[in-house]
Amino acid sequence: MRNHRDFLAVTDFSRDEIVETIALAGELKERRSRREVASPLAGQVWGLIFHKASLRTRISFEVGIAELGGHALYITEKEIELGKRETIADAAQVLSRYLGGIMIRTFSHKDVEELAKYADIPVINGLTDYSHPCQIMADIQTVYEKLGRFDDFKLTYVGDGNNITNSLLELAQRLNFDFVIGTAEDTLPDMKLVEAANKAGSSRVSIEHDPIKAVQGSHVIYTDVWASMGQKDQADDKARKLRPFQVNENLLAKADKSCIVLHCLPAERGKEITNGVMDGPHSVVFDQAENRLHAQKAVMTVLMETR
Repeated sequence: MRNHRDFLAVTDFSRDEIVETIALAGELKERRSRREVASPLAGQVWGLIFHKASLRTRISFEVGIAELGGHALYITEKEIELGKRETIADAAQVLSRYLGGIMIRTFSHKDVEELAKYADIPVINGLTDYSHPCQIMADIQTVYEKLGRFDDFKLTYVGDGNNITNSLLELAQRLNFDFVIGTAEDTLPDMKLVEAANKAGSSRVSIEHDPIKAVQGSHVIYTDVWASMGQKDQADDKARKLRPFQVNENLLAKADKSCIVLHCLPAERGKEITNGVMDGPHSVVFDQAENRLHAQKAVMTVLMETR
């Protein structure tokens, strides 16, 4: 019998829960700076399943679990061969007997959903080809820190319609902001999510193929690599299509004068973003990266509190 919650998508949390979780992330960030300890994971071991390479996801989760009083177990694809040596359902039930929770970073979103379906412990989506909800929680924490609000701002994402774009579209179903996706005609995000976001009636979502029009008056500009992990064979083609959407000084000049620039990292400097912007006064990408730690600690704490 399931007596827990998972975090597989931004929409797994209500608007109030997102706001409360970000408030908790801010509190945990302040407590860390004062070296105060919180231990909601005391006595727990969490499994971290990785099918994709990682810097931020692995380190932020391992550090976060340790700081919450738990222990992290790093599990590679070769070690358990999820869905190959045995079914995902069987593995989920076995892991549930050992662990306090699971974070998985993998390719197939359906595999994560199946793992969560059969697990009796919380499952967190650390990234799939479809979505990246933990990143978006850190992003909205960063936006709130810099703008002081959760609503009434313009966020323009420029680049490939990928898992980041999809999760921002899920965020648009919960918060109230003007969300513009600046991308080429054949590098679109999941259009069902665009429809769902507009149907939700919270945010105003639009797609713009002119990068200048897309960023006009934006308070937040967000970009990502043009070819995601597992799509590097498409890198040249996507670079050709998306070159006009590079976040450079000329593009930034069209945004609000106090605009902040986000990038989920790793960045391919000189491609989707210039060094001048990445290292410039509008960039908050390293604050954003730090907030992965605090936002994920907050998510894990919330999942423990709602068991």
